[in-house]
Order: sequence, then structure tokens, then C-alpha cells
Amino acid sequence: MAEISRAASSSNLAGLEEELTCSICLCLFERPVTTPCGHNFCSPCLEMIWGDGAETFRCPQCRSAFDSRPELKPNTVLCRVVEQLQGTQGGDPSAEEQTGWGPSKPPRVACDSCPQHAEAAKTCLTCMASFCQEHLKPHLDSPAFQGHQLCSPMKDLQQRKCQAHNKLMEFYCKEHAACICCICLVKHKMCTAAPLQEAKGTKESQLKNRLTELYSLNEKASQSLDQVRVQQKQISETAARKMELLRAEFQEMIALMKEEEKTAMSKIVAEEKRVQDKFDYVYTILGRKQKEIQGERDRIEIILTEDDDIAFLKNVAKLRQSSIKDVFIPRIDLDQNLIHTVYQKTFGIKETVKQLLAFPLEMKAEGNIPWKPKPIISSIQPGKQVPAQPAKKNPVSNPSKDVKSSQESNAEDAEVTKQRRRPAKRAQSPSQRTRSSSRPEPGTPSGSLETFLTKSREELLEFATRFTLDYNSAHNKVILTEQNTKISVSDKPRNYPPHRQRFMYCSQVQSFQCFKRGIHYWEVELEQSNFCGVGVCYGSMAKDGSESRLGRNSSSWCIEWFNAQVSAWHNDIEKRLPNTKVKKIGVLLNYEGGFVIFFGVSQKLSLLYKFKAQFTEALYPAFWVFSSGTTISLCQLN
Repeated sequence: MAEISRAASSSNLAGLEEELTCSICLCLFERPVTTPCGHNFCSPCLEMIWGDGAETFRCPQCRSAFDSRPELKPNTVLCRVVEQLQGTQGGDPSAEEQTGWGPSKPPRVACDSCPQHAEAAKTCLTCMASFCQEHLKPHLDSPAFQGHQLCSPMKDLQQRKCQAHNKLMEFYCKEHAACICCICLVKHKMCTAAPLQEAKGTKESQLKNRLTELYSLNEKASQSLDQVRVQQKQISETAARKMELLRAEFQEMIALMKEEEKTAMSKIVAEEKRVQDKFDYVYTILGRKQKEIQGERDRIEIILTEDDDIAFLKNVAKLRQSSIKDVFIPRIDLDQNLIHTVYQKTFGIKETVKQLLAFPLEMKAEGNIPWKPKPIISSIQPGKQVPAQPAKKNPVSNPSKDVKSSQESNAEDAEVTKQRRRPAKRAQSPSQRTRSSSRPEPGTPSGSLETFLTKSREELLEFATRFTLDYNSAHNKVILTEQNTKISVSDKPRNYPPHRQRFMYCSQVQSFQCFKRGIHYWEVELEQSNFCGVGVCYGSMAKDGSESRLGRNSSSWCIEWFNAQVSAWHNDIEKRLPNTKVKKIGVLLNYEGGFVIFFGVSQKLSLLYKFKAQFTEALYPAFWVFSSGTTISLCQLN
């Protein structure tokens, strides 16, 4: 009955084998302790992990962190269960076989002296053989075998022998990482050898230290993973907040643009209503005049039917003596000055946004935007609008006075239009007044062509203008570098997207900014000027075909280097120029003055050529590069 009870107990404990195993050393618990999170470990294992140098304390199983090193107490119940399990394993062999704990018992080894291969009781490490209890007696009784080393039966006895000397391997060579026998020590006399037990203890200590390091590294890796997850979440939240802010900014900009559109449209609608009211008034006046003429015509036709001379003359005397004047239609038109002002403001806003978006984000972040938005000049003074003339609805009895009043109204409207078209004087700051006073006004002698031909480079730099090149106008073989300020040509076509401003025939490019008024000066530097050109053109110039080349049409003016020959071109007419070796070209444009001057810039300015024209459209600096070694760079003037 006791055996049956013991077998049942062993069977129940065998099912708890996994639960009674430490997750660190994978062995049965040794002095088990419990952490605050409820997990059990061997006390020596936790002591090894939570060494004196540990900064954080976590459960090795669930990774729960503790603020301080927990005070561990032995788990007495678990100790008794482990002891009972170990006692069961060391008890009845049949129970061991039933519970599957047989491997803990020394393996069965056959006696090397028995023909029946009885079970060996001991193994002699000196004889290198295993003996049963019967054949072991000489080792126990005879003094000749007293020096032999006996141990528990070993099954792998042959593997413990040195293959070279057939001796038991009792030492370990650290340099060769191999087990050796006593004879091998002679060959390894320069090496560091130690007994197997000592070497095993040293290696166990090293492995435990390495295990401690790995636990520490694993702890740091876990902390790093947590930190990365937190940072990733923070980045996602930050990006989401920034996108919300950007969305709000764009919504505000859209609202501002819609409000500006509504304001501009309302001005045009108000102007249209003013003109329509005038048309209605004129239509009323003309209708009255038509009725007056029709009535006079009917009266004359009736008189002409009268046969009696006296009655005829009396009726003629009753007719009005004053003649009816011819029908007059006053000139009524929209205020083009107002419409132009509204359009110019809208166009200025578009150009400002377009040019700001064209610059790289890096330049915007650094604040190195060379372009500054030009003020939108309005011909109407801010806060002062000329009121529309109210339509006159008073009835007029005298037709001649009706015509006179309509003529006076038309004259007044013409005077108002003239006043509107006069440019309003804007208030200027002292710095603006100083700069504007130094610039010659168009049409004055100081702004003439001869005046600029005699100026020095320092004086021309007062009109220095910065601009960039338009990527959308560059030919497929043109390469733009250095933030769209340097031009070169490639042998292979570039994959530029189609655009209505892109040159398709010649390797040309024009500037992003245009000039519609004022005086402007810029300089470009040439490198290997073999096949290139520098000039100005209208934005409406053809972009394809042979007439799209600079100077080969009436919409462009340029000077050109073709090998060593320098020429001036306009309207497909060539003017040969003296050869020059200058590498820097200065261009002066006086829009109102109607001329473009090309200078050679060295120690002093030298005139290359000058064009005179009456400009009718906005002008763009334009360039042509054909030779692969030639480059044109825009000089950044102060």
C-alpha cells in the first residue's frame, strides 16, 4: 500500500517538473525565492543577476521594474515540494522508471571482465576498465591496487582516453582549448595547462560572468527598445501637430485669397454698375429725343397736307423756330485705370507667391532670398476713391438743354478719367527719397543714352538688380546649377517636364523675373566663350522654330559669340563687332528710356554695343549656350 501511495505521489510530482524549474539556470529550484511580481527563481541566480553594480532591478521573466532592490524571502512551500520531488527521484527505482526520472541515476555500465556483462559497480581510471562487484574485489583487497583511482561507472570511458597515447585526459590546455593527457604535457610545456576540475571551475565562472553581461545587455536593449518606441510615438504626435498647424495656415491663406478675390470682383462689379447706370441715363435721353423728333416730323407732315394757304402759313408759324441738333452719343467706358489697378494688384500677389515658392526651402530657412517683392504701385491714392457720377433723373422740357446736359456730363466724366489716370504720389521714406533722387527720371537729359555711356561701373551698380533663371523655360539640354544662377549645356537631353515657356529649338533659358519699368543693371561672367549669347527678350517670343533664337526676331536683342567672332543681333540682322577678350559682361536696361547697353567689364567699362527700341512688353534677361565647355554665371551684385 505504501508503494502504491509513493508511486501516485511520484506521478503527481512528475507533472510539476516544469513548474519547479528555474527559468534562469533551467534546473530544479535551489533555495527558491519569490519576486514582488509573483515569479520564482533560485536565490543564487537572482544574486548573480542583481549584482552590486546593477542600477535597475527587473524581473528576468516579465521585465517588471522595481524602484529599489526587493527584499527576497525564501518560499518555504516551494522548498518542501522541491525536496519531496528530489526524495522521490532518489527512492524507488521502479518509481523513477515510472516518472521518467531515470536519467538522474547513473547509467548502467557492463563489466569489462564478465563474460555475462554484469552491471559494473566501479570504474578504475588507472586500469581504464569497469568491474562488477565480483571482479572489483582485487582492487579492494589487494595492496597492489590500492593506488588505483576508482569512480562511479562511466559509459564513455573510451572517449576520455587520449587518442595518441591511450591515457586518461586529466588536463586542459588553455592555448589550444583541448583536453590532454599526462604525456601530452611534454609537448604543451610552453602552454598553460590546468587539471580538468580547475579548468571547469574557471570556465564556469567565465560563463556566469558572461551570462551576467548578457542579462545586462539584454536589459539595456529592452530599455533602448522602450526608448525608441517612445521617441517614435513622440515623432508621430509632433508630425501630426505640425500638419494640423500647416493645414490651418493653408486654410487661412485660402480664406485670405478668397476674400481678396471677393474684394477685387466687387470693385469690377461696382464699376460695371456705374457704367451701366450711365448707359441707362443716355438711353433715356436718346429716347426722349427720338420722341421729340418723331412729334416734330408728324406735325410737319400734317401741315404739308393743308391746301388752304392761310391755314398752312398759320400752322407753320406755330412750329418751333430753333433747329433740332444732331443726335450725340457720349463716350462711356469702364475706368481702365481702376481695372488695371485691380489686375496689377492681383498679378503682383500671384508673382510674389510664385517667386517665393520657386526658391529652395534651404534658402528660405537661412533667409538668403535674393529677391524681394516689389511694391504694387496703385494709380489711385489709398483711401481716396473718385465717386461715380450719379445718373440724372430730372425731367427736361427743352430738348436742346437735354443734349447740352449730356455733353457736359460726358466732359465731366472725361475729366474724372484723366484725374484717375494721373499717378498718385506715394509717401516715401527718407532712404527711398534719397535713392529715388539719385535715379534719373525717364525722358530727362540725365536719363538719356549718352548719359549712361559716360557713367562708371560704380555709378551703374546703383541700379544693380538680382534675378534667377526660370527652370520652366530651360531647354532640355540646359543645366541650371548653383540655385538657378549658373548655365551650362549637356550632351544628353534632360528629362524636363513640358511647359509652355520652355525653349524647344535652341539651348536657351530666360529669367524668372521680368522688368516692366525702371532702370536695371546686371553682370554675367563667361567661361570659354565659344558659342554663347547674352540678351533680353519679350515673354511672348517664340519658343520653337528657327525664329526662337535670340536676335533672330523682333522680340529679342543680344550679343553673341560664335567661335572668335562677336556679333550683335536683332530682328535677324547681324552687326559684326570687334573681338574682345573680356570674360564679364554688363547689361544696362532703361525701359522708359528705350535702350539696352552691353558693356565689357574689366578694370573699366568698355562699350560693346547699344540697342534703341520702344519697348511694348515686359523684358526678360535671356541667355544662349551651345558649346559643352561654356558656362554663364549670374554675378551677385551688391
